[in-house]
Amino acid sequence: MIRSPSPIVRLYDRLILGKPAWVIVIVLAVAAFLAYHARSFRLDASAETLVLEGDQDLEYARLISTRYGQQEFLFLAFTPKNDLLNDDSLKVLDRLQKDLQQLDGVESVFTILDAPLLESPRVSIKELAGAIRTLRSPSVDRELARVEFQCSALYRNLLISPDLKTTALQINLPTDERYRELLNRRNRLRAQKVDEQLSPAEAAELRSVSREFRQYRDTMRAERHRLIVSIRAVMDRYRKDADLFLGGVSMIADDLIRFIKNDLQVFGLGVLIFLVITLSIIFRQPRWVLLPMACCAVSALNMIGLLGLFGWEVTVISSNFISLQLIITMAIAIHLIVRYRELQLQQPTALQRELVLETVRLKFKPCLYAALTTMAGFGSLVFCDILPVITFGWMMIAGIMVSLIITFLLLPASLVMMKKSRPAIRRNSGFALMPALARFTEKNGSAILIASVGLLALSIMGVFRLEVENSFIDYFKQRTEIYQGMKVIDQQLGGTTPLDVIIDLDAAEFAVQTAAAPPPADNGGEFDEFSEFDQPVADDRYWFTAAKMARVVQIHQYLHSLPETGKVLSLGTLMEVAEGFNDGKPLDNFQLALLYGEIPDNYKAQLLAPFVSVEHDQVRFFVRVKDSLKDLKRNVLLQKIRRDLVQDLELKPDHLRLTGLLVLYNNMLQNLFDSQILTLGITLLALLGMFLLLFRSVKLALIAIFPNLLSIATVLGFMGWMNIPLDMMTITIAAISVGIAVDDTIHYIHRFTAEFAKDRNYLATMHRCHQSIGYAMYYTSVTIIIGFSILALSNFIPSIYFGLLTGLAMLIALAAALTLLPELLMVFKPFGPPARQPTEDQPTSETR
Repeated sequence: MIRSPSPIVRLYDRLILGKPAWVIVIVLAVAAFLAYHARSFRLDASAETLVLEGDQDLEYARLISTRYGQQEFLFLAFTPKNDLLNDDSLKVLDRLQKDLQQLDGVESVFTILDAPLLESPRVSIKELAGAIRTLRSPSVDRELARVEFQCSALYRNLLISPDLKTTALQINLPTDERYRELLNRRNRLRAQKVDEQLSPAEAAELRSVSREFRQYRDTMRAERHRLIVSIRAVMDRYRKDADLFLGGVSMIADDLIRFIKNDLQVFGLGVLIFLVITLSIIFRQPRWVLLPMACCAVSALNMIGLLGLFGWEVTVISSNFISLQLIITMAIAIHLIVRYRELQLQQPTALQRELVLETVRLKFKPCLYAALTTMAGFGSLVFCDILPVITFGWMMIAGIMVSLIITFLLLPASLVMMKKSRPAIRRNSGFALMPALARFTEKNGSAILIASVGLLALSIMGVFRLEVENSFIDYFKQRTEIYQGMKVIDQQLGGTTPLDVIIDLDAAEFAVQTAAAPPPADNGGEFDEFSEFDQPVADDRYWFTAAKMARVVQIHQYLHSLPETGKVLSLGTLMEVAEGFNDGKPLDNFQLALLYGEIPDNYKAQLLAPFVSVEHDQVRFFVRVKDSLKDLKRNVLLQKIRRDLVQDLELKPDHLRLTGLLVLYNNMLQNLFDSQILTLGITLLALLGMFLLLFRSVKLALIAIFPNLLSIATVLGFMGWMNIPLDMMTITIAAISVGIAVDDTIHYIHRFTAEFAKDRNYLATMHRCHQSIGYAMYYTSVTIIIGFSILALSNFIPSIYFGLLTGLAMLIALAAALTLLPELLMVFKPFGPPARQPTEDQPTSETR
């Protein structure tokens, strides 16, 4: 019998169900308005999506980039079918270089054809100012060049592979001063906002420059995308002659955006098709397919419009938000539909509006709390220090609110305008699972409890095995060009992940060493003509002393000796080349000053400026780390470098700083452990608080928490035992899974409360709940599990892990909600003692 509605329900009846056409028109009008703003929907795959919010190392990295300059470029790995240095291969390389140089957006292309050859044959210091031989020179000795490329500290593992089979073309891109200016202005105001309160004018300037930066960045990205497409078109014409792989930060960012777009389309379309099939199989009536799908479509459209309206950008972390939106909306719709169909069977004479109103009355509270707990799961992500994760959390909080509002407006309003359909009789075929699970729980309660405790203990052991180390190259499937290009560059051309080692030289120490240094050795009169060096002159050339260079070479050799490092570039590289002019012996102060004076300015810009700041008494070591090493431990490596440079090479700790993408990426990974603990703790506390508010019982709240805790502990433990590392995507699994999986717990306990009041028989109540709400839980959970499984189609490995592991968490949560949860309710009896009236068909209530 339908109960008398409360004032709030009567208001809903009058405003929503009483004027359904207007409700639909208003909902569609809002959707149209937001659809207009969907054109501002943006994607972001920049390196900043991999760093911590407010990371001080990021600010220092930007300072170093400004101080030493940063030329943006792409790498093109070239492996010819024939010998690299024969005429045919070099002709192909030359044509490829010329074709690339003709592209709009390419400043220059540097290849081995342009590399100065200093040992083929050897040139003197005086000859540096003249024309230096290259492979294009008619007088070059090709065999000597082969030896030089293979042995050169400058070219080996950078421009050419050690086996001389692969070379790199460096495609230099023009420096975009406008982009840097806008970026620096935005970052300066952002930093100021964190440190102090912005004035109204400064706040307005931040909004203005942020908007201008996004617009300019989008234009620049579109141009960069066209350039990369053009480069790949050129590459396609040469694939018959060589194996070609494109690499570089710009290419990776462009491909990631392409992956995100593809994931949005594939996930959205895949989930949509799957939901249509699932709803058709479950309900077998067109209205129960069309109504939920309409809710899903309108919710997703509204959310995309909101993202465009508020300027939230989608990253690889949030690229699955559409599929999440569809799944969450569908889950709410299915609960409403299942409850409506139950009422239709129970009250066949009730009017359509009465059935719809009663459905809303019975399901709004559990759906609201289920939505709030899911929001709490996503909301815990905002306490993370990783900006894209924070944005993802806020994005999904808004998405869940949109789903809840749209579903409770659009579905009831549409349904009340339809005629009552013939009540559907539940088919037992295929759905014997619910009664079977009820009987299984009844007969094996103790075994369920023991197995759950054992599984929890095993899972906790696995949690302690969790690691955060993960190779960036392993984020991509092996068939993708990102993976293939990174692998070639990483293994053949000196590594991929950059690390900067910045050393502040102790001026006082080297002043003492220089003063105590012996006079220059006799050079046989070779440098007699340079008598001006006898008098001190305030000149940069005199900064380069033998003592300083000895220390630089010492640090360089140490960094190069590490198995994790590939190519190391610094002044030490130049010193190794320069010693070739001095019969392999170190250069003294006089020779260093001479060498500095003889190096042409264009070579100084390439060989000196990126590695020394005379003004700051500072040197830079540019290290490329081999990301594809299976046993690479970034944090251990960074700690070892710091320790060894201080303890073994006796550098002062405050004169040493490590920076670059490796440090920023490692900071993000290391933060994941703390973030995981924090987000889980916040989520569980929020859920416990909501359970207390909803059920008004500490015992019942603790009972409700345990199955969900078991679910996520099992998934994290599985990750630990299977050596699946935490990363920027899997970090979100724990909080999200708890938030979504807890929906089953809320719906089951809410229904259990209502059913228990009928006869106060725990066992009978469990059987009735399985036969009613159990089906809705089954439908929604299967929908969510398979929906998340569609993420396996992604090219981004963390998205695949996210989908499959979240699906696993939902599967475990469903099983726990239908076995462990009812057993806990029957054991601890949170609703009070059972009635004591035994029946013929059931055991006495005193036993269960």
